[in-house]
Amino acid sequence: MRIARKLLDEIVAHAREDAPNECCGMVAARDGAAVRVYRARNTEASPLRFNIDGREILRAVEEIEEAGQQLGAIYHSHTRSRPYPSQTDIGFALVDGRGDQWWPGTLYLIVGLAGEEPEVRLWDIRPGGGIEEVPLEVQDGD
Repeated sequence: MRIARKLLDEIVAHAREDAPNECCGMVAARDGAAVRVYRARNTEASPLRFNIDGREILRAVEEIEEAGQQLGAIYHSHTRSRPYPSQTDIGFALVDGRGDQWWPGTLYLIVGLAGEEPEVRLWDIRPGGGIEEVPLEVQDGD
């Protein structure tokens, strides 16, 4: 996935603003490139987990699809650990935590705030719980 530095900075700023709780949101994409960030409210208000209200996801996805885009990624932060999908993250991504994907083709962007500098990584969480890192190409400019 390609993402403009401006959009990535927006996600990292969201993570820092919501700390010590995890932040969350969605990224609209077109042709493999991020085009817009949708901040969401973490209904858990927790430093250890996140959840997005289903109605909020539905509203964002409807707007994304009406614009001819797709839900490219769901993002959240890890405030105390590296940006690797946890069992909780896998449970959010997969039906019953191991079945089909709730949002097929959607990637998971995680911002790690445990170190001095934020670390951002992108993941594909596949049915059965397989996890694969996906290249994230950050582009300067819009």
